[in-house]
Amino acid sequence: MKLRLPRHPGWFRAALIFAASIGAFAAVLPRHKNVELPAPHVAPVELKNIGPTSGVRFVLDNSATPHKYQIEPMVAGVAVFDYNRDGLPDLYFVNGARIPELQKSGPEYSNRLYRNNGDGTFTDVTEQAGVAGEGYSMGVAAADYDNDGWEDLYVAGVNRNILYHNNRDGTFTDVTAHAGVAGIDPQRGKTWSIGAGWFDYDNDGWLDLFVVDYCVWGLDKDPFCGSSLTGRRVYCHPSKFGPLPNHLFHNNHDGTFMDVSGSSGISQQLGKGMGLAFADYDDDGFTDVFVANDTTRNFLFHNNGNGTFSEVGLQTGVAFNGDGAALSFMGADFRDVDNDGLPDLFITAISNETFTYFHNLGGRLFEDLTPQSGLSRLSVFMSGWSDGIYDLNNDGWKDLVAVNSHVNDNIEMEMNVPFKQKNAVFANAHGRFVDVSANAGEDFQSAAAHRGAAFGDLFNDGKVDVVVSVLGSPAEMFRNVSPGGAHWLTVKTVGTRSNRDGIGAKLRLESASGVQYNHVTTSVGYASSSDVRVHFGLGPDTLVKSLEIRWPSGLRQELHDIPADQVLTVVEPGR
Repeated sequence: MKLRLPRHPGWFRAALIFAASIGAFAAVLPRHKNVELPAPHVAPVELKNIGPTSGVRFVLDNSATPHKYQIEPMVAGVAVFDYNRDGLPDLYFVNGARIPELQKSGPEYSNRLYRNNGDGTFTDVTEQAGVAGEGYSMGVAAADYDNDGWEDLYVAGVNRNILYHNNRDGTFTDVTAHAGVAGIDPQRGKTWSIGAGWFDYDNDGWLDLFVVDYCVWGLDKDPFCGSSLTGRRVYCHPSKFGPLPNHLFHNNHDGTFMDVSGSSGISQQLGKGMGLAFADYDDDGFTDVFVANDTTRNFLFHNNGNGTFSEVGLQTGVAFNGDGAALSFMGADFRDVDNDGLPDLFITAISNETFTYFHNLGGRLFEDLTPQSGLSRLSVFMSGWSDGIYDLNNDGWKDLVAVNSHVNDNIEMEMNVPFKQKNAVFANAHGRFVDVSANAGEDFQSAAAHRGAAFGDLFNDGKVDVVVSVLGSPAEMFRNVSPGGAHWLTVKTVGTRSNRDGIGAKLRLESASGVQYNHVTTSVGYASSSDVRVHFGLGPDTLVKSLEIRWPSGLRQELHDIPADQVLTVVEPGR
């Protein structure tokens, strides 16, 4: 008899079924037997938390209450983006607000913008920039939506969504009302937005906005969940709340947007969205959308190329995991993991569910290779929030990164599952994963209530760094100090016919060691936004033979004989 693992123990839905003992638990993992092989050798990864000396003093404050409101454990995202165009990525942290007012009643609830000083330190410029925020914030998305060359910010939240326009002088202006992107649903009013992302779905050269909504919630709609005997509350399972549609806003090229959620087919699907990622999974020239849903089936919105989308999660095999289960999916990244030119999916989930690796089979179907890749066994006891697919050791193979913590802060007392958890790096050994977390440095193995994470080369030294928000504790700034001296290339795309950021552009790189693929996106993980520049690890190679860029406009551009170890700016030929 097969023992089924609980799909969402962190939300207190079911007993952990561990009463059958660890021995019985091991018997339910027959799918893992084919990965019990000697671990292959991978280049080392080392990450050092420079937070205490960086000047970043941000502490994520969710205004936790004994009531256990559903919004409390869900905050909050972080962005890595270059707001002042000095070539050094800056940081923006999203924060909560006082409950029950849902207002940022003090500086401890402010969202925070930190300017990169270029010397390993950052300066808090929130007040002068005017981006402290309003309401109970959740996620952030950074991109240049008006093609003026300066990165803007969209903040998603429970009771307030904000579009900040970059004024090009170190300040931002709230243009939400004028732009028409407040997130007000015609039937439901302001919905609980948990994240957002920018992409050009119609390839007209202007970025459109996708907003992910979670579930129907309000201060008066939060039921009692917990012990009827003691009266002690816990956070409710998502099944206690109704689903919501997501929203799509089309860029009108004049600073305003049109809500096309209905006409595009996006709002026809109801879910409980968390992770959001973009990629052209079938290589038809139009960017598709993946939404990771919490305990309901995932969505893969296929871009039909005519302004409409078809939800094909079931047909393509990503709606459920390989066991047919709708897991507690949270963070998502959508990139080519195995260097075959097709974007794959890496999604985090809760303890005893395992993370999921969907391998792209020819652009039409996906196969759950979680057990075969070793990821099942490695992640089964982890609860992951934000994540990313990045080459941390520069060996030419993208690794998997997850920042971890359980949802329920009572879980350790009730079920002996740790609430605060260590982060994880699964090094990519040519499609099979090796957990190198324990050797990634003492700082990286510090257990905490991790939430959002964003990626980028903060110091332009050729190594991808990781910035993590932590509930009730200072943010973690993991500088990548991995040894080995491997080479690299970082590419900054500048669109002319395409959108200015080049978001959606596909890159193919060839060096002596082989071929790699990636694409331009800032939407990574959970409620977070990463550096728009594309990073390639080159291993021992000092020269890139060729770099091909397929721009969203349809233009193909090719460069040859590029020296390694540089940040290369590539401008799209055209107007």
